[in-house]
Amino acid sequence: MKYFKIVLLLIGTLSVSLIAQSKKQKNILLICIDDLRPELASFGASYIKSPNIDKLASEGRAFKNHYVNSPTCGASRYTMLTGMYGTWNNQALFLRAKTMAKKPDEINPSMPEWFRNNGYTTVSVGKVSHHPGGRGGKNWDDPNVIEMPNAWDKHLMPVAEWEHPRGGMHGLANGEIRVKPNEMDVYQSVEGPDTTYPDGHITNEALNQLDELTSDRDKPFFLAVGIIRPHLPFGAPKKYLDLYDGVEIPAIPSPEKPKGTSTWHGSGEFKQYNSWGKNPNEDKEFAEEVRRHYAACVSYADAQVGRIISKLKETGADKNTIVVLWGDHGWNLGDHAIWGKHNLFEEGVHSPLIILYPSLKKKGKSTNAIVETVDIFPTLCDLTGVKLPEFANGVSLKSQLKNPKRKGHVAFSYRNGVHTIRTATYRFTLHKNGEMELYNHLNDVYETKNIAVENPKITEELKVLLKEKMAQNNN
Repeated sequence: MKYFKIVLLLIGTLSVSLIAQSKKQKNILLICIDDLRPELASFGASYIKSPNIDKLASEGRAFKNHYVNSPTCGASRYTMLTGMYGTWNNQALFLRAKTMAKKPDEINPSMPEWFRNNGYTTVSVGKVSHHPGGRGGKNWDDPNVIEMPNAWDKHLMPVAEWEHPRGGMHGLANGEIRVKPNEMDVYQSVEGPDTTYPDGHITNEALNQLDELTSDRDKPFFLAVGIIRPHLPFGAPKKYLDLYDGVEIPAIPSPEKPKGTSTWHGSGEFKQYNSWGKNPNEDKEFAEEVRRHYAACVSYADAQVGRIISKLKETGADKNTIVVLWGDHGWNLGDHAIWGKHNLFEEGVHSPLIILYPSLKKKGKSTNAIVETVDIFPTLCDLTGVKLPEFANGVSLKSQLKNPKRKGHVAFSYRNGVHTIRTATYRFTLHKNGEMELYNHLNDVYETKNIAVENPKITEELKVLLKEKMAQNNN
């Protein structure tokens, strides 16, 4: 009888503990990865070595058709961090901060500010907003020029031997800082530990912050970590490049420059670096080396994700934490003869999104629903029980998290006055001069044939949808 009472007592204690755990406010861990196209094994690129992100996908929900709202770092991060469409300008968040200083009542709270106002400790490490560390000025370290006022309790960027955040952003091995881009190699691989390049230090600081944040179990945290690679220049420790020794890099599926009006550009960001006089559109061996080094950077970033998730589990906070992994936009690796971002083709706006949380059902089941970056803010509110922002342009993805077969919605993107939408079947793009692009993804996944002229009825229907999205965006 005594033994029976002890068992009942233990069961009761466990039940109370589980109820308390379920009622406790969920933490948020947001991992942002710069210039990451869906070049991951879990997203179909089987030659890529990305075991840690793939494990996240196997434990969570991978959104295979996630689209950013603008194919450039600053504007894309603006939409993620505000839940609103905005300008395509790379300085979008700094422009928002200037408006806040003059007309604070006209600016809605950012996502971290919203959670901070709802009792969260908010910490940012690395490149979460456009500038790593979230400050402006000549070297991006001026404490009087804040990119996101009121957002973070801490906004950190460990610079180590790179001297300042600007140096770390484009830094190569062992403290090499970009002074003249044409004197910095477009890719590099050097022997050494992960701290040979800036992301190793960013991750070390993220681990420190996890230790601090999880020491206070009574207050929820919102920790955002921004990993810089695979942003140009493509530099990673040699052990990650060695992963691709003897690995066959698949051919570029759509290497030709498109005919007619499009958002094609001449890869200016890529060409500003030293490429030894070689053109990847003409030199196949060089193109393959560029892609191999990009892959090495993906594996380097993947290793940092693994370290962060391991620390989260070590603290035990994983049992009460929502994890979001987000790529800030796509990147063309010779697709449409582009080496870079800043275009509205599929490769420019398609990026990975993975969400996982403790009570998720059907773990590891991916979804093909069309979704967009502005959906992240309302989704996190929905999952944590925090009030949903009425001003957000996005919608919660909780229904797709519950049922991966649920359909999504139209995804809207823009760049330099050109606007595009992606549906489950089509990509439709409208240019400032009225010219249009239409691609049918059922039989042309690489967007090689513009069928707008042959399909006037479809283009008119999609133009109506696009105009509705444009009306939501005041910029």
